[in-house]
Amino acid sequence: MTSLTHLVLALALSQARGQPAPGPVPAPPPAPQAQAPATAPQAPSPATPAAEVLTLDDALRIAIARNHDLRALQARLRQAEELHWKAWSGYLPQITASGQFTHNRDEAVLPAGFFGPGSPEITVQARNQLAGQVRLDQAVFAPRLLFAIPNAYRAEELARLNADAVRRQILFGVAQTYYGTAALKRALEVSQRLLEIAQRQEKDARVRYQAGAVAKVALLRAEIDRARAEQDLKRSQNALESARLGLATLLVRRPDFDVTDPPEVQLGGDVSTLEERAMQDRPEVRANRLNVDVQRGSRDMAVAGYLPDVGFFALYQDSNQVGFTGKKDAWAVGLGLSWNLFDGGRRESDIREANARIDEAAATVSSVELKTRLEVRQAWLDLDSARANAAKAQEQRDLAAENQRLVDVAFRAGTATAVEQADATAQLRTAEIGAITEALNAQLAALRVLEAAGAFNPAP
Repeated sequence: MTSLTHLVLALALSQARGQPAPGPVPAPPPAPQAQAPATAPQAPSPATPAAEVLTLDDALRIAIARNHDLRALQARLRQAEELHWKAWSGYLPQITASGQFTHNRDEAVLPAGFFGPGSPEITVQARNQLAGQVRLDQAVFAPRLLFAIPNAYRAEELARLNADAVRRQILFGVAQTYYGTAALKRALEVSQRLLEIAQRQEKDARVRYQAGAVAKVALLRAEIDRARAEQDLKRSQNALESARLGLATLLVRRPDFDVTDPPEVQLGGDVSTLEERAMQDRPEVRANRLNVDVQRGSRDMAVAGYLPDVGFFALYQDSNQVGFTGKKDAWAVGLGLSWNLFDGGRRESDIREANARIDEAAATVSSVELKTRLEVRQAWLDLDSARANAAKAQEQRDLAAENQRLVDVAFRAGTATAVEQADATAQLRTAEIGAITEALNAQLAALRVLEAAGAFNPAP
């Protein structure tokens, strides 16, 4: 998403480096303070006239429902949600059933009276044997599982926090692309107005040339500027269409829609307030704090390995031949104890490793918290610079518009050359695109402040 936004900005900046196109342009309302671009006179766009208009909220809502990266993220999250079931499975009853058929070459039979007068004939080995068994095992005391189960719930929450951080990054990329598309739409409107003025100036130059008021070079310059304005318009149309295609890809839909000016970004506090909010709401910060508890749980599991495991079992068997008890079936119940008294030092190694992981997780928490505070402060400074740049770009645009108007009047009066008129118009175009670009940068800077503070969180 970031590279896509850079492409949008590059396309917008390429407009500013384009060839000059003549004609004064009415000044659009200023757009400082990270506000949405002011509404300019509407002009046709590459979208069809009846195209659906998507707001920023609509784009985020569609992305949440359709974006392939988000859907894959949800699938990974569902996988992580099985951790506690796997941990509980070790403490729930284990029931197994087995059966066996055996054909023996010889049959072994103890004759009647073999064990004394009146004892029956006993088949020790039948020629065809059929036997079945059902066994139940239930953990009674499993020390490692006592720590593994709550740790599994912590690991699931950790996975949810990490997934939430990725989700916010993906949606932030969608918002960036939307803002860039809206800015290119305004650039297209500027190009369309400049073309209309270039066409008018060409018409005026032709009339004055035919009347003998100006040399042919003035008409040729007006025709060249009109051709360049047409080229700039085409470039702006393609840039907007490219941005719309990129946004449509993120939304997993056809690019048969139009965008509108996004709303003003509400920061909701000063830098100190946003910094403290980041400590509470940033999923990365919360995830690293929780990871310390996860590592402690892993260490407790290693320590629990010193204790024995106690289990209960029940067994039922059935066969097609009578055993020494004189019955075909049998059952048994009992308790089993397993105690690993010495494992070659593996448990001690696991404990030392777990303690090191705890120290690592604790150090990571401090590092992430420090970096998060830095991100909020840096984003706030970037916002202040972006707002100042947007204000100055708007001021330059107003001055360039007034300069172009005066040069245009002087040209009609015969006191300015066609070259001066073209230069003034080129300066105006550069100032127009610069004002749009800086307004976009101010909007994105305000959006980055929200992201750094953990306040950019479109609801799923």
